[in-house]
Amino acid sequence: MHENRETSLASAQADRSGKAKSHKPDTYAREGSDCAIVPVKQPNKEASVSAEVAEGRAQTKENDAEPNTSPTRSGERVSQGLGGVRRVAREKKQERFTALLHHLTVDLLRESYYALKRNAAPGVDGVRWGEYEDGLEDRLQDLHGRVHRGAYRAQPSRRVYIPKADGRQRPLGIAALEDKIVQQAMVAILNEIYEVDFRGFSYGFRPGRSPHQALDALNAGIQRKRVNWILDADIRGFFDNMDHEWTMKFVEHRVADNRVLRLIRKWLKAGVSEDGEWSETKVGTPQGAVVTA
Repeated sequence: MHENRETSLASAQADRSGKAKSHKPDTYAREGSDCAIVPVKQPNKEASVSAEVAEGRAQTKENDAEPNTSPTRSGERVSQGLGGVRRVAREKKQERFTALLHHLTVDLLRESYYALKRNAAPGVDGVRWGEYEDGLEDRLQDLHGRVHRGAYRAQPSRRVYIPKADGRQRPLGIAALEDKIVQQAMVAILNEIYEVDFRGFSYGFRPGRSPHQALDALNAGIQRKRVNWILDADIRGFFDNMDHEWTMKFVEHRVADNRVLRLIRKWLKAGVSEDGEWSETKVGTPQGAVVTA
């Protein structure tokens, strides 16, 4: 959701879909949100209503992914297990997923590790990407075990500052390497739920989409449609002021796996370390972290 984030470069793999419970199951037409930039309306082959419209430069085909597979941030395919999560999330908009953590496998942790930026600055642990690769399989097995038995502990983010265009300083939080790995894996899982809710014209930090595509779509929309005004808006200090309890309430609309919810709370409450001093984070979330990207 903001700059300086770790970008996923690999698809998530798992072996079965998450269990879910529904308050109000309903069918849902396939959105255009999984498609590339499309400037015209596409007929929906699965329902009587039209898919969401996205502005763009050239017409592309409707999402024709094979059954049980879905694109990830890199455009690759996820396994049948996570594909099943996306399918249920698309078809039943009121579904709350009660079993998601089993998708966090050693294979997914490995792919999440290789998806991280290799030259990124270290967190409070001081461990760089290349150093962690020594004995990687044993490290991932141990990390996997700690996550699943509840022994995993999130470390505070290392606070650094980068200059903004207006002369102010933007605070960033650099997570420890293992926190980045687990966060990257969890993002891959949660993306399968939330991606289907996005509209086709939404481009902000979504898998397989970029600011360049957004500008291209905006350019095409301005040239091809009657545009009377353009609104450019930003929420000042949004990530610095996110309410933790409200954040969790919104997550709980779709996620009912208490183990996943505890993981997210650990990241929110881990705090920050600045010049060796730890401070509690009662509100907000570190900008630059994988899980807030």
